[in-house]
Amino acid sequence: MGDYSSAMLSFRDAFTLAAHSLLAERTRSALIGLATAIGVTAVLLLTALGDGARRYVIHEFSALGTHLIVVLPGRNETVGGPPPVMGETPRDLTLGDAEAIARVPGVKQVVPLMVGSANVSVATGLEREVTLLGATRAMQRVRHLTVAEGSFLPSSDAVQAGSTCVLGPELKNELFGTRNALGRWLRIGDRRCRVIGILADTGVSIGNNFNDLVLLPVGAAQAILNTEGLFRILVEVGSAQPLATMAGAIRRAVQMRHEGEDDVTLITQDSVVSTFDKILRTLTLSLTAISAVSLIVAGILVMNVMLVAIAQRKAEIGLLKALGATTRDIRGLFLLEAVLLTLVGVVIGIIVGVTGAWLVRTLYPTFPAQVPWWGLVAGVATSIICGLAFGVGPARRASRLDPVQALSNRG
Repeated sequence: MGDYSSAMLSFRDAFTLAAHSLLAERTRSALIGLATAIGVTAVLLLTALGDGARRYVIHEFSALGTHLIVVLPGRNETVGGPPPVMGETPRDLTLGDAEAIARVPGVKQVVPLMVGSANVSVATGLEREVTLLGATRAMQRVRHLTVAEGSFLPSSDAVQAGSTCVLGPELKNELFGTRNALGRWLRIGDRRCRVIGILADTGVSIGNNFNDLVLLPVGAAQAILNTEGLFRILVEVGSAQPLATMAGAIRRAVQMRHEGEDDVTLITQDSVVSTFDKILRTLTLSLTAISAVSLIVAGILVMNVMLVAIAQRKAEIGLLKALGATTRDIRGLFLLEAVLLTLVGVVIGIIVGVTGAWLVRTLYPTFPAQVPWWGLVAGVATSIICGLAFGVGPARRASRLDPVQALSNRG
């Protein structure tokens, strides 16, 4: 018989002993693995949902166009001092402002917008309140709208109150059912309007539901709503022009029409995307950190179970030491058991988490719920680190047992 006391316990032998120990206590091992799996699943699903929400919002804003500036009435800023005693009404944006913006070099498209609501009725007697969106023909290009039937708004002067309109598909089905709506007349408020087109199904985009509204020339919308003030102005600029430079030129053009007052707010698309990206990244990281707490709880459970296992296996530890296993061998054996327990939960958690993200994508195809690589790395790394960190204490305790006292079960 060779000098076994001088030989260290091989990794293969340690793995076999650890595996047999875990299989001997299947229920205990399964519960620990389940706790770890729940933690890993929580990390993966929350990172998938958070990162998916971030990419969804960025995609929705990108769908509006890559070089878009929104002009809103009123100056949105915070100033010092007490609030004014009397409220000041911001100067309205007008079609004249839109025309001045269109003359700025580098501007490709300008869309003055009117938004309101009015009662819409048809000859059959159906009547309901709907959202009115007054715009120009350029709206189709700026918002990437598709017409399923007929044509879009005519390219007439925006000031002209035309008598044509385009319906969203949901509103068309509600008012006309399966009948052809093209050429039919609607009564919107106190005006009549002929349907010339039906939009394709676009769903809800950044809070705008184009499926359930009436799109009509901005001049007609002003007449129906009895106001000249615009809701906002959409400006598409050339790709060669920096958005910040164009925003300054547009602000100066409006300022010249408003008697030198800087009383509008300009929002560039890249600033909105950047802001949402930062907010949703922070939210995703926060959710990941919160879900990682469950992995710490699982690590504490591993530590407690390992301490109990040491108390139950003193004779086994004493026998290994009597056969020549070193303190390092015993410590490595129990650390390996802790890691194996953790890895079982990690594998199950990855399978469940990735499957859960796939189910979300299947049920909601437009929502890109996919586990990011950093979420997968974070979940696995946190699990293994917790397993090792909470397994060190029990492993050191086991390695320090005196073999004689352990064999007599008195250590």
